[in-house]
Amino acid sequence: MDDTTPSSEQELQKEIDGYQETDVFAWANNLVQYKDELKVELFFISKNYVLYKTALSEGLKKQLEPIFIDEALDYILEGAEKGLIVRGFEDAEAETGVLQRTQVYKVEKLRETLGWLKTQEREIVLFKDEEHDINHMKGVLVRVRHDEMEKPFYMAKVLPKSQVMKGKQGWMLRADKFIPFDAEAALRLPTDPQMLILDQDLYVFNQSKLKTLFGYDAKEAAIAESKVREIMEAYGLSFPEGVGLNALLKGKKQLIQKLQKLEVGKVTQEKALEYAEDMDLELMPDDAGRIIIMDDKSLTTFVNIINEDYWESPLTGERYEIIKKRPLKAKDEDELPTA
Repeated sequence: MDDTTPSSEQELQKEIDGYQETDVFAWANNLVQYKDELKVELFFISKNYVLYKTALSEGLKKQLEPIFIDEALDYILEGAEKGLIVRGFEDAEAETGVLQRTQVYKVEKLRETLGWLKTQEREIVLFKDEEHDINHMKGVLVRVRHDEMEKPFYMAKVLPKSQVMKGKQGWMLRADKFIPFDAEAALRLPTDPQMLILDQDLYVFNQSKLKTLFGYDAKEAAIAESKVREIMEAYGLSFPEGVGLNALLKGKKQLIQKLQKLEVGKVTQEKALEYAEDMDLELMPDDAGRIIIMDDKSLTTFVNIINEDYWESPLTGERYEIIKKRPLKAKDEDELPTA
């Protein structure tokens, strides 16, 4: 799946524009009446964010609700009585009595995972250990439905490697005697609530699990999002139709980290273009004077310029890209050696 194409960017924008906040407390109260009649489907999430269906015995199906739903439901319902509040990641750090929330569109790998169910469900194959290897599975996702519910909801959890055992690695104890483990693999799913997806909202009970499973650091993302707004306000940029700054930043971890430390506006637009010309860098203005950003390569050049990451040696005339800068600080006068 390619989330960086113009068409998908436009579809994503429509989803963002049509966003309606969910009410997790109303959801929890409503779910209680259906709790014993829910249809729960389990999927594995691979390291590449490919979904796999699972075949479960009837006995195991009855365990899915306690494992995935009960503790989350209890946390929300009991929390409501104790003053639990919902707050966005952008507003503050996690703390007791706060359930954090963000929008699904911000978590790229979660969008990619859910995309399998929304647009490619027919392509989801049944998990077989000899073909897919349970050790290559990163997490689990359940889809929960009921005939009386308008839309399904989803729960996601990290699959800890410590809870997965391959057949040849284990023994079983039966009648006080150890015998060979006779299954291909065994796993134990955690019961703690981790992530709940309601429509376009992601409720996060455990922030570290979100980062582990979907690679999303909420604090870093909030800083980067703020920097994107600052850049768009400080500079006139021109993008191809249907493509924006956020789309070009997707998957560019190093560039995003650089943005988080960037002092926006220190280098003006005029100086940036002038320096690009002096250094023979491929960064050009359009007819309106806006800086043309065609792809991630030109975006990287632009960010490097305004971060002052290019340098020409006055001694040799050689030009360099500076990987790491450490500003020189003059010593205080009282620290200078006396004559």
